[in-house]
Amino acid sequence: MEGPQMILPRTGIGLDVHAYASEDQPRPLWLGGLFWEGERGLAGHSDGDPVAHAAADALFSAAGIGDLGTHFGTDRPEFAGASGITLLKEAARIVRAAGFEIGNVAVQFVANRPKFGPRRLESQDVLSAAAEAAVSVTATTSDGLGFTGRGEGISAIATALVYPKQPDRIG
Repeated sequence: MEGPQMILPRTGIGLDVHAYASEDQPRPLWLGGLFWEGERGLAGHSDGDPVAHAAADALFSAAGIGDLGTHFGTDRPEFAGASGITLLKEAARIVRAAGFEIGNVAVQFVANRPKFGPRRLESQDVLSAAAEAAVSVTATTSDGLGFTGRGEGISAIATALVYPKQPDRIG
């Protein structure tokens, strides 16, 4: 006798950290899929967007199919300078191709600047469109502590919920 079929969700965590680009090699700031005019950019192999990167990493983690480095590592020259939105869109495609659907992604980044609140909805819309699933973003500071508090960079942590397109057989 076969047991019941259940669709069991899976959760994943993604973490991404980028230091600010050096003053002698300035870069634009891409954060949460948006360009931030007049803000100091982040160093990185791609555009350095820790929000989009953490979201992609959480998706890979939830599906159990590697991580950001596995799919878009520095050994992949075709991703040099790539947009975080492009990476998130590709991560969502890879996760779906592996047999999962995306429930949602939640990201929180830690930084002293930029002031995120006025552009939160814009960021969430761009990220959600890339993932073809709900992506929420929150921001906080570290009250002057650590590298983010000293203004040396930005970190982001994300959680993702995915579920298999086919039910798991139980029993």
